[in-house]
Amino acid sequence: MPSAQTILDKKGTDVATVERGDTVFDAAKRMNDKRIGALVVRDGENVIGIFTERDILNRVVAAGLDPKATPVGDVMTSPMACCRRDSRLAECKAVMTSKRIRHLPVVEDGTLYGMISAGDILASECDGKQETIEYLQEYLYGHR
Repeated sequence: MPSAQTILDKKGTDVATVERGDTVFDAAKRMNDKRIGALVVRDGENVIGIFTERDILNRVVAAGLDPKATPVGDVMTSPMACCRRDSRLAECKAVMTSKRIRHLPVVEDGTLYGMISAGDILASECDGKQETIEYLQEYLYGHR
């Protein structure tokens, strides 16, 4: 059964982070530069939340806050949903669906191991289905 670690093995464990005192403006620039939709928020070595595009829209823009003067720690999502490396992808998908989120940090005992996204899970499911299709074609028609 595929797990969060299955995705991390493919995509790597590099996670973009931001410090709680960094401004929303700087965080948005980092997200834009890396072409990503979320940053894990740290306070030193501690993981304390997540900051997403939705946070910018709902908690900064809609609230009329100045992105250059607003610390990420004031508008981040905390507590955040997360999973473990051995969490099954079906469980991760269920959490993302029920909470209506697209990013799930992989955290164990306070250590950040990576981040999986809804897109990562979808790609993994597509890979699994493609493998099944190829297996069935080989079974039915022989090796080509």
